[in-house]
Amino acid sequence: MEIPGVEQSPNQSKFARLMELLQKLSILADAAKYDASCASSGTSSRSARESGGIGSAGGSGICHSYTPDGRCVSLLKILLTNFCTYDCLYCINRKSSNVPRARFTAEEVVNLTLDFYRRNYIEGLFLSSGIIRSPDYTMEQIIRVAKSLRVEHQFRGYIHLKTIPEAGSELIQEAGLYADRISINVELPTQENLDRLAPEKNLQRIEDAMGDIRTKVDESREKGKAAGPAFAPAGQSTQMIIGATEANDAAILGRASSLYSRFKLRRVYYSAYSPIPDASSTLPPIKPPLIREHRLYQADWLLRFYGFAVDEITPREEPNLDLQLDPKSSWALRHPEKFPVDLNKAPREMLLRVPGLGVRTVERLLQIRRWHRITFGDLVRLKVAVKKVMPFVCTSDHHPANLESRPQILRQQLAVPNEQLELFGT
Repeated sequence: MEIPGVEQSPNQSKFARLMELLQKLSILADAAKYDASCASSGTSSRSARESGGIGSAGGSGICHSYTPDGRCVSLLKILLTNFCTYDCLYCINRKSSNVPRARFTAEEVVNLTLDFYRRNYIEGLFLSSGIIRSPDYTMEQIIRVAKSLRVEHQFRGYIHLKTIPEAGSELIQEAGLYADRISINVELPTQENLDRLAPEKNLQRIEDAMGDIRTKVDESREKGKAAGPAFAPAGQSTQMIIGATEANDAAILGRASSLYSRFKLRRVYYSAYSPIPDASSTLPPIKPPLIREHRLYQADWLLRFYGFAVDEITPREEPNLDLQLDPKSSWALRHPEKFPVDLNKAPREMLLRVPGLGVRTVERLLQIRRWHRITFGDLVRLKVAVKKVMPFVCTSDHHPANLESRPQILRQQLAVPNEQLELFGT
């Protein structure tokens, strides 16, 4: 940034450029915080697949988040630009929003990523962008960053690219060759919701793009390493905004379940709507309770790993999740006739439905009972939350009363107290 009429020294000019870059970083890092759909769990890093080069994601990398195994990892999470030709009412970067705007060049993002990595601040990059000029042009700029990192700088850290469903399929194909994971955000569960709040977006186009990505991922895995760089080896993810519309939890989980089954998504992220400056009157004036977002993540886990169906978690008569109970406990109390479960006889599928028993604990119980009958002491040694589990199970030395005689008492014991719910903003 030059000052008219004032001769600047090289050091002054360098300082001005640095300050301009820092200002861009402040704006575009803050603008990226609303996108939750970045994660790197479930992949081996490119450093494990390709020798040489800079960087190592260690099989994971997310900006100040946690992988399922508990590791805290980080990415540089920024937008290429927060200028946008779209006018999605829930988005702070929408065309009509009165926010400070900025735009990185591709070279600036590349240099920032490398500089942050060399300082051991990050393990990779999550890059998204507002739509500028056209979807194809925007996608070309995003690809330019990833290609430069991979090809010119031999960067082997983690890269997650936000892709644009309206962009040409050949561009999404190229993006997947440089990215570990790619995401397309569905944002809202129905086309009716999109028509109201994001008229430029089309659910069918989004799902068509997801279908193309799934096909390319499957083809890449079938061909194997000999065919060249893997296409998005960590698969794809998406995000849904919660509470911006009247959509209930059954509709949200129904859409998520459909996306998982049809497109093999690695994750659906749920992001509680947050009121934004100059918001449209179409939007609710307050944000939903964060406990609702938490309950949706718990329900999502049941769909993916515990064999539950959407209509079991959110039956027709209860389309919204119980905020005071976790979804598995809520299901158990709706079906008292199925409890208590005999830990020495029940099949794996039923053990997974016991409140307080996780997948790893169930696997260990199955191993233990091959050698001896399970006792209360085994549960203590496995560090099971016995207070929560014991009303729902039988062991060789523990035989609780039938659950049908006391569902309301158990509900009172298991429900989150109101004072704790208040911490979630209810």
